Amino acid sequence: MLLLSKEDIKEVITMREAVEAVKESFRLFSAGKSNVPLRTNINVPEHDGSMLFMPSLVEDLDMGCLKVVNVFPENVKKGLPTTPAQVILIDASNGMVASVLDGTYVTQLRTGAASGAAFDVLANKDCEKGALIGTGGQAATQLEAMLAVRDLEEVKIFDLNRERLQAFVESMNQELDGYGAHILAAESSDDAVEDADLLICATPSSTPVFDGNRVKDGATLSCVGSYQPHMQEMDPVILTRASGIYFDSREAVLSEAGDILIPLETGVITEDDFTGDLGDVLLGNVEGRRADDEIIVFKTVGIGTQDLVTAKKIYDRAVEAGVGTNWD
Repeated sequence: MLLLSKEDIKEVITMREAVEAVKESFRLFSAGKSNVPLRTNINVPEHDGSMLFMPSLVEDLDMGCLKVVNVFPENVKKGLPTTPAQVILIDASNGMVASVLDGTYVTQLRTGAASGAAFDVLANKDCEKGALIGTGGQAATQLEAMLAVRDLEEVKIFDLNRERLQAFVESMNQELDGYGAHILAAESSDDAVEDADLLICATPSSTPVFDGNRVKDGATLSCVGSYQPHMQEMDPVILTRASGIYFDSREAVLSEAGDILIPLETGVITEDDFTGDLGDVLLGNVEGRRADDEIIVFKTVGIGTQDLVTAKKIYDRAVEAGVGTNWD
């Protein structure tokens, strides 16, 4: 069994490679080549947390996966990861555990890569400005993903906690300086959103975190924070303006994401407004962007195939490079 830490993972895979791995996971999922039961979600209301269990299998790869991920937003105040997790990669030919990976970083990596995949497939090619709302555990990889797939000049970041915002901006300007983008702290969500070609929301908010009327024509949005029915970081106005509404998994989104469930319940949108899953766009079964001025929305809650394919890519690279710790 190979144990892989965050540092091990970062040594063997880039964000661009993770984006390609996640694209492949979406293709496999939409082609019906993965077995992905809906995840089990156990709430821990006393601590505002959730424990999530996500199994998956891809027979063509002879690989299974179980991710145990615990979402505790209040951990940010304690200096702890908001999504502590482990990914268990299983050899499906014999049932033996092949690897245990730092699931917190795998989750951050593949969730960022999901936004990157959506932008790479659906966004205009000449994007110049990005926006990110939220500076929690998912934020760094979300930011890197938009930079990895589009040559942006600047990205504005907003968070209600000004001290955390400033620290994040300073850190990201150093860590991601190789991309050449200027990363700025926005004064407000309106300031961040206006003129943004790409917008990512990564918050656990139960109320919308941006004004959908301020989003420019032609923008592409990825909302990744809402993973429970009461959560709604996306302004429903944007759904009425969007020409396309895409998902990682329609079934998964409709089982838990308040960003979509609440507007459905209130009649703001109907299921007829949905365009399809990103994997079907990649397979050529569903149309993507048709015009430069279209607003496109991508909603992701995460599917187990993402973890499996990303973890296998990491594992294969680590074995080739001799990286990680063997536990016999």
